[in-house]
Amino acid sequence: MGIVIRELASEEFPLVDQLWEEYRGKETDRTIDRVFGAFADGELVGSTRVRHHPEGLEVDGVFVSEAHRSEGLAGRLVQAVLDEFGSDTIWLHATIPLVGFYGSFGWVPIDEKALPPTIRERLASCSGNMIGCGVSPMRRDPA
Repeated sequence: MGIVIRELASEEFPLVDQLWEEYRGKETDRTIDRVFGAFADGELVGSTRVRHHPEGLEVDGVFVSEAHRSEGLAGRLVQAVLDEFGSDTIWLHATIPLVGFYGSFGWVPIDEKALPPTIRERLASCSGNMIGCGVSPMRRDPA
């Protein structure tokens, strides 16, 4: 059957919440999130979320289960997001080892002060030192 990448309906968000138990206990919010999933033989094995903030869009939750890593699914999920939202500025908080991965899709590192306030708030626990927390704020402008 192979891999299928598609946007999930909000009724499918519990599948994502279950998958994300492996990934920092994130949860979806049907009112502000759009989620894209990678399905292997009908089973959700990867996902990414686009969260709508008052000041813009943020990508996070790019996650692929252990059994399906190194198959290029994270890149296919990010590309699905760009196919849908590439005409918008998109923000993200990349872990330092993934800066190059996101850079290959057009994101560039920025100073955390350049993040819109509601997007910056999500990592307020870093107290103005996101790099020290192992995170690089990034922005991707429309192509």
